[in-house]
Amino acid sequence: MRVIDLRGRELSADLLPRPEVDVEAATAIVRDIVDDVARRGEVAVLDAGERLDGVRPASLRVPASAMADALAGLDPDVRAALETAIERVRTVHTAQQRTETTIEVSPGGFVTQRWLPVDRVGLYVPGGRAVYPSSVVMNVVPAQLAGVVSIAVSSPPQPEFGGLPHPSILAACELLGVEEVYAAGGAQAVALFAHGADLSAGGRCEPVSMVTGPGNIWVTAAKRLLKGRIGIDSEAGPTEILIIADDSAVPSFVAADLISQAEHDVVAASVLVTDSTELVTAVLAELEVAVAATKHSGRIRQALAGVQSGIALVDDLASAVELANMYAAEHLEIQTAEAAEVAGRIRNAGAVFVGDFSPVSLGDYAAGSNHVLPTGGCACHSAGLSVQTFLRGVQVIDYSRAALTEIAPTVLALSAAEDLPAHGAAVAVRLLDR
Repeated sequence: MRVIDLRGRELSADLLPRPEVDVEAATAIVRDIVDDVARRGEVAVLDAGERLDGVRPASLRVPASAMADALAGLDPDVRAALETAIERVRTVHTAQQRTETTIEVSPGGFVTQRWLPVDRVGLYVPGGRAVYPSSVVMNVVPAQLAGVVSIAVSSPPQPEFGGLPHPSILAACELLGVEEVYAAGGAQAVALFAHGADLSAGGRCEPVSMVTGPGNIWVTAAKRLLKGRIGIDSEAGPTEILIIADDSAVPSFVAADLISQAEHDVVAASVLVTDSTELVTAVLAELEVAVAATKHSGRIRQALAGVQSGIALVDDLASAVELANMYAAEHLEIQTAEAAEVAGRIRNAGAVFVGDFSPVSLGDYAAGSNHVLPTGGCACHSAGLSVQTFLRGVQVIDYSRAALTEIAPTVLALSAAEDLPAHGAAVAVRLLDR
């Protein structure tokens, strides 16, 4: 990893490395796929899957028997782990549920805040370099708790499994009671959800109101292209971790966590920000040993050496916090003395992992938090996936004649100030004697 010496410099977000991702260029490429799916439906999805994934499923919709078989054949330890993760994610996300509230603004004037789930969602689960049954949990549980009544999942077809999504993904869907699953990946999956399609085996994939879930640049580009037709959670880019650490940090912990995110992809971003030159030396030494010993060392080494990764050396811990808030990382770890106090100064992050024993890997699977998080600096304005993602706030206004009479002068004055007299007239006509 390269070391960037920022000591004595004025800090800015562009001093830290970022992945070189061109979503606009990808959008131009996937437009043909999206348009083709809109025109030709299921056949276009299958054609794209055959061309890009190397397999053509016998059926776009996964048979119920395949999901039941996947769960029956799941390793018992993996099943137990998934069940524990589901339980913890449900526990945390249950607290995010909203309740209806009614405010009496004036005598006889009521405004009620209702929270209504979207009608139907399409949940995307990646299946490229790795498979992610955990992403099934992270997408489905908050949607279910929000009260979404129609949930569909899509994941890429796998050649080694006869064109079905990976069995662990199907098993997770079965555990959660998801009955509608499609063997489709990439931009074509997002387009299928957005436009819907008649299915040759019978039935139909109905269009959805919203698509959520992480994916590669082609998924992100399709979400950008179709945003407006569908709601989306975010434009997820390559995964990223930023670690704030001082001389109290354990070098092997820091190195392990940098490696853990680099394992995802060659464009994954692993960034360390520290004021300790001794820690820099120690972490670099740990990386040399640990990267060589891990399974995906080639991928990890490429990610750590990429332009998106590096170690930033700063003057002090306050500078590290300032830089982290500018960067707005997807995953932010605090490995310092008084880690909780430092975490309290963080304003911008997808999720914050506090202290030596809260690694990002915990949040990826079983902390109870959600691992679908904003990337690329979007954490300064966006939040991770939650129950709230699938809810819409609807205000219900219920005023009596007396309450309208009391506020009418205000409405009339403001409508006149905006030169919209018909707005005022819509109030005044209701107050005439009849």
